[in-house]
Order: sequence, then structure tokens, then C-alpha cells
Amino acid sequence: MRFTVSSTALSSKLVALSKVINSKNALPILGDFVFDVSGQTLRLTASDSENTMQTAVELNESDGEGRFAIGNHDLLEAVKGFSEQPIIFDVDQQTNIAKISYQNGLFSLPIENADEFPVPQSVGEQASTIVISNGLLSENINRSIFATAQDELRPVMNGIYFDLTTEWLGVVASDGHKLVRNRIYSVRSEQPASFILPKKPAGLLKNLLGKDGGDVTIRFDERNAEINYGDGIIICRLIEGRYPNYNSVIPQNNPNELRVDRNSLLAALRRVQPFANDSSNLIRFKVEGSVLQLDAEDYDFSKTATERMTCDYNGQPMSIGFKGSSFIEVLSNFDCPEVVIQLADPSRAGLVLPSEQPEGEDVLMLMMPMLLND
Repeated sequence: MRFTVSSTALSSKLVALSKVINSKNALPILGDFVFDVSGQTLRLTASDSENTMQTAVELNESDGEGRFAIGNHDLLEAVKGFSEQPIIFDVDQQTNIAKISYQNGLFSLPIENADEFPVPQSVGEQASTIVISNGLLSENINRSIFATAQDELRPVMNGIYFDLTTEWLGVVASDGHKLVRNRIYSVRSEQPASFILPKKPAGLLKNLLGKDGGDVTIRFDERNAEINYGDGIIICRLIEGRYPNYNSVIPQNNPNELRVDRNSLLAALRRVQPFANDSSNLIRFKVEGSVLQLDAEDYDFSKTATERMTCDYNGQPMSIGFKGSSFIEVLSNFDCPEVVIQLADPSRAGLVLPSEQPEGEDVLMLMMPMLLND
């Protein structure tokens, strides 16, 4: 079998596929790319057994059809360095050798039987379907993935929860200390459904999705999801279990409202945070009138820091503690000029919202407070 393919087209596809491959695999063949030549199309597959990525490349020329597997590391390193040029694969499945020739040379690599590669579990016929724009899904995954947990006892918290209702699609992530809840009103269904997307396929999608305006189709059942993002497909095993009732922890009436410039608050927190205690990372927010004061202290090392900034505050004077690093993450995942912080009292969760909601969406982030030792 012999075929010719563009070096840059092949390289970009292999780089994307390589992200799914683990450095150590239970099955050696999971360290390979699967090449499947049919007509003028080369289909490429990579997997870690729980997540499978598939994509396709148009061939310049093709003589014969077949499937084979080839080690990812050596091939990827070789083709990554090529300038745009045709690469010719001569594959001999009798000797299990692939000779790859290019403008100034050639190299050969061993191949394996692709039939040993595990077949991903397909999504059932009763699957639910979500169709969402490429950019919108990318934006919501980017905004949420930082809030997922790494909790062995509660694995349901380790992914992004997609909650499809008759009114909206909710995209939710929480680690128990902070929570992100997005509502997308343009995506809804007559039949409510939900699934928990693990962090790895969410991260793969975050890097793969662009803002080209195309649609992503997600088909899912109780165990698996098939995500068609236009340039390829990800088939992944979902996290099984019941996600906590996230709506019950979101306060409905936080009357004290603080409006502040997001970048100014972010910069102030980054200056003050190094002075906080390493174990608690506690920063005190003291707000009164039009002044927000941030205080950090670590008496073990005789370190303190205070910074004041102007704000627009409508409410009772208050001191409330938050984890500095978490608040920095929350602010970093907004892209609005101003944020609104809604507070009730020092013992109840605070809400952080953009000053203007994105069109057709409702975004909020929740921060649990920390106990202040007055």
C-alpha cells in the first residue's frame, strides 16, 4: 500500500491526536496511531481506552487500502519538523515495515496489526443530542474547567456537568469551595437530560475548538458520549453518578452589592496574596462606602499587606474572608471590564457576576467564605 499526504496537514492532525495518548499504557498498542486508508481519505485514530479521538486527512494520491498501527512518538517527532511538502508512505504489511520518504530523505518504522486496537463503545440508539456552536461550547468549557475538583471520594465532582432542561443548557463545575454555573438559553430540549464530562476530554475540546462558527453535536447516553466537532470525533466514557443539586447552594438574596473594576481587583489580589498564610491563603475583604480594603497576614513569618481601592458599594459595612488563590482564578475566568460581587453576611457564600451578561447567557460564580479570626 502506498499513499501521499501533505506534511503540515498530517502533522497538525497527529499533534492534536497525541494529546489523548497516555505516557504509560496498559496495552502497548495504545501508544500507537491507527492509520486507516480508504479511497482518497486517511482516517487517524488515537486512544487511552477511555477516550478515543478520530480525524481524517485528504490524501494527494493513494494506491491500495488497509489499516495499520504505528508508534506515536517517533513518527510525531519526525513529521513535526517538516516544512510543507508531500510525504510518501510505502507500507508493507508482510514485513510490518512502513517506509516514509520525503524531499531530502527517508526513514522506516515498524507497524503493528490495527485489529488489536480496542474498539470504542458506541453510544446507544436512545441517546440524547445537544447541538451547540463551536465558539459557545469552547467559551463555556474555558470558563468552567478550572472549578472542577480532584476528589477520589466524590468522582462526580471531577468533571463538568451538562444539565439540559426545557429552558436552557446548564454548564456547571464545582470543587465544593467554588462553583461556576453557566446557562445557555439558545440550547434546550423537551426531554431533560444530563451528563458529566470528565476533565480530560473537556481539556481536549478546550484546545481543539475554535471560533469558526460551526456546530458541535454531542450524542450521549448513561455511559458514553460522542462529540463531533467538525474536524473530528471524540468518543469518551462519562463519569457515572448523580451530580449534587447545585441550585440549592446558590443564594437567592444577597442584598449587599459591590461593583469593581475586574483588572484592578485582580492586580491588587495578586500583590496582596503572597503575604497571606501559606496553608489558609486567607484574604480579608473589608468594604465600606466607596472603599474596598484587602488585607493579608502571616504572623508566623511577620508578613502583612494592605491595599485599598475605590469601588461602588451598596450595602452594610462588612468584613468577609475568601481564599485568595481561588478568587484570582474566578476573576481570571471572566472577560468583562467590571464584576459585581453580591454578599449577604460573612458566613454565607458570595456571588461574582459579570457587570453585563453575555448575550443569551447567564453566568455566575460562587465563592464560599472563610472564617475570620477577629
